[in-house]
Amino acid sequence: MHIETPPTEKPYEKAEGERRGIVIVNTGDGKGKSTAAFGLALRAHGRGKKVKIFQFMKVPTARFGEHRMFEQIGIPIEGLGDGFSWKSQDLEHSAQLARDGWAKAKAAILSGDYFMVTLDEITYPLIYGWMPLDDVLETLKTRPSHVHVVLTGRRCPPEIIELADTVSEIQMVKHAFKAGIPAQRGIED
Repeated sequence: MHIETPPTEKPYEKAEGERRGIVIVNTGDGKGKSTAAFGLALRAHGRGKKVKIFQFMKVPTARFGEHRMFEQIGIPIEGLGDGFSWKSQDLEHSAQLARDGWAKAKAAILSGDYFMVTLDEITYPLIYGWMPLDDVLETLKTRPSHVHVVLTGRRCPPEIIELADTVSEIQMVKHAFKAGIPAQRGIED
């Protein structure tokens, strides 16, 4: 390990631009994209801001840890899908669920009613061709100026990355699953 001297001067200048809603993308093959987005939702909620979370790949009846906690504290979270594609019995039905879910998410974004709208795992229906990328881009561009939008998922389309204000690529260095350790309650769900 390399030891560093702590900085004694602020390493950046204060931003002078206007405060406005931003588009945030969490992508990459590492673990923590949704977790980071949920952290932002908690932060906003803690400041009294109205938040809505849409999960494109989770079923509406999902009861993972985040669903239980968000329900307790009053953050609406809605599953829009029928699980990951390898679990689907009918991929065209899965695609239609994604399109129907996008209509709900788009309406929430454009309504201006929310400080933050999270589009968890939206990259999957986009890269599968289930949803129109152009409509997502147009919605992000024309949303009310105060609305923040957080998008998560692997292989985020470059057009969204280009449009976004903040992009984090979470890289996998190691993952317990690759070592044969199965998914665990409270960690993966």
